[in-house]
Amino acid sequence: MEIREVFAKNLRALRQAKGLSQEELAHQAGIDRTYISALERNVYNASIDVVDRLARVLGVEAAQLLKPTTTDHEELKLEADT
Repeated sequence: MEIREVFAKNLRALRQAKGLSQEELAHQAGIDRTYISALERNVYNASIDVVDRLARVLGVEAAQLLKPTTTDHEELKLEADT
């Protein structure tokens, strides 16, 4: 799984865990809602500044948005083995 996919998955999961809509997250982070949607669908690359702004709103370290979960690690290992 590529870093963009990991970011997209983590962004959506953390946003939903916080009970935020895409619109609420976008407003609090000063980002357009359609951009949040595109990030969650892995359409665009987020700049480091955007990752930081989103992390602050979500109440996590920026690294947490980029860190693969255990399942992601297993997928990465499988991809590396092939």
